[in-house]
Amino acid sequence: MIEEIRIENLGVIGRAQVELRPGLTVLTGETGAGKTMVLTALNLLLGGKADPATVRVGSAAAAVEGRVLLGAGGAALGRATEAGAGLDDDGSLVLLRTVGASTDGAAGRSRAYVGGRSVPQGVLAELADELVTVHGQADQARLRSPAVQREALDEFVGPAHREVLARYRAAWAERARVDAELSDLVDKARDRTREAELLRLGLAEVERVDPQPEEDVTLAEEVDRLSHAEDLRTAAAGAHTALVGDEDSVDEGSAAVGAIELARRLLEHEGTHDPALAALATRVAEAGYLLADVSTDLAAYLEDLQADPLRLDAAQRRRAELATLTRSYGSTVAEVLAWADTAGRRLLDLDGGDERIAELREARGRLDDELTSLAEQLTDGRRGGAERLSGVVSEELSGLAMGGAELRVSVERADEPGPHGADRVEMLLVPHAGAPARPLGKGASGGELSRVMLAIEVALATAPGATRPGTFVFDEVDAGVGGRAAIEVGRRLSALAQGSQVLVVTHLAQVAAFADHHLVVTKSTADGVDVVTESDVRLVTRDERVRELARMLSGQEDSDAARTHAAELLELSSVGR
Repeated sequence: MIEEIRIENLGVIGRAQVELRPGLTVLTGETGAGKTMVLTALNLLLGGKADPATVRVGSAAAAVEGRVLLGAGGAALGRATEAGAGLDDDGSLVLLRTVGASTDGAAGRSRAYVGGRSVPQGVLAELADELVTVHGQADQARLRSPAVQREALDEFVGPAHREVLARYRAAWAERARVDAELSDLVDKARDRTREAELLRLGLAEVERVDPQPEEDVTLAEEVDRLSHAEDLRTAAAGAHTALVGDEDSVDEGSAAVGAIELARRLLEHEGTHDPALAALATRVAEAGYLLADVSTDLAAYLEDLQADPLRLDAAQRRRAELATLTRSYGSTVAEVLAWADTAGRRLLDLDGGDERIAELREARGRLDDELTSLAEQLTDGRRGGAERLSGVVSEELSGLAMGGAELRVSVERADEPGPHGADRVEMLLVPHAGAPARPLGKGASGGELSRVMLAIEVALATAPGATRPGTFVFDEVDAGVGGRAAIEVGRRLSALAQGSQVLVVTHLAQVAAFADHHLVVTKSTADGVDVVTESDVRLVTRDERVRELARMLSGQEDSDAARTHAAELLELSSVGR
């Protein structure tokens, strides 16, 4: 339930506070007084689109704050808690919406808050779905839509039916996904076959060549060594001679090893007289050991090094084989092996395409069977509900000064199943006895649509298992209605308010007379500018209420005849205060 709304700098409203209570509350006032801005404020709190043009001229921003009372354990409470909102001690929740004015041609920003926590605008809309049902003249036009008529019937049938509908819609979405994947696989079957064949050819070539990890690097080194075998031999032999000398050498100091050995002996001989010289002798000895090792390794290298034209030719041919792979599948053998691994896995996926197609076709068949079964359940539920809804709404219309009128709800088989079932739902109105039934979208007047919409809303709110929000807002639901019909509209709104909070914006005294609470928006002028201040949205009772009803009846609130008529209306409504 909405407890109050505070408005600042919205349209003609400078500052206003609207307190709402259980039961039927009507909001009246002269044209231009600000009734529309009150509804605009409510729309902002309910997550509606923010329009910077509605910010009061001269103000930087507009703000709307509302306090709502949440039921324990309800979906709205759960969503608010999920958003991190904090509740007041009395269990109420504060909603806040701000709208910045346009500056330099740029639209001002809109911000939303729930329980002191900044939230996306969509959170307000989600809460609104659980808290409030809003009906305006646009909703009367929407009632002409077959989709809206079907939604109303589904709501009326009950929660078990809506559960079947949810299962049907989920299965429909899954079938669409399966069908899309299946179509994609079938349409691309030729491309998959071509890709698989290319992968097989590539993998066969890689398997034939059988490259080994790092083989290209090893072969490059081997070819380079074999190609320069004589140069390597000459360099190694020269180095060996320089280190140890040759067989014809008679001077042991002419080679590096011999020279080092001579130096060591000289230093060691005299090193006994000076530790520093002895240390140098040790270092020279270490150098001698190193050179001796190197000379030994050079000798072994020379012994192993052989010119092998046959091996060189084989290595070059192997490199050429590897080059054919690296030209096609990677710049190195490592990349070729990585490609082969990826290609193998991809080939498994492609070869499994036929199996996947079979799986998808089987899944689609199961989903088709499930959809057929669920669609039949939906049809049965709708047809049974259509008969009941027709009876309830027709009875309501009789009480709304449409005696002899009848609403017929038709449920026919659609040409093709859709996301909501296999039915075509249509509401037809018989406006009076003997008249032909005509679709609401074609034959109903504005006044008739107003009363049909109200009758349907009452039927939905009172249906077994109804999940309608506890607050209803009607914006000129009495459009196109007058006389006795207006009195009956007021009576029905009053009856609806026995179990709900109902807010009605009306211009008809016959409707306003049935209110439990009557709010009036009046216009005052300051410095030539129309403004509405906090005192201008007020609760009227007794004589003030009679005067307001008189104004609505005749435009002359002080007319004795109008006041007498107003008093009669209050007495007739049995809610006079």
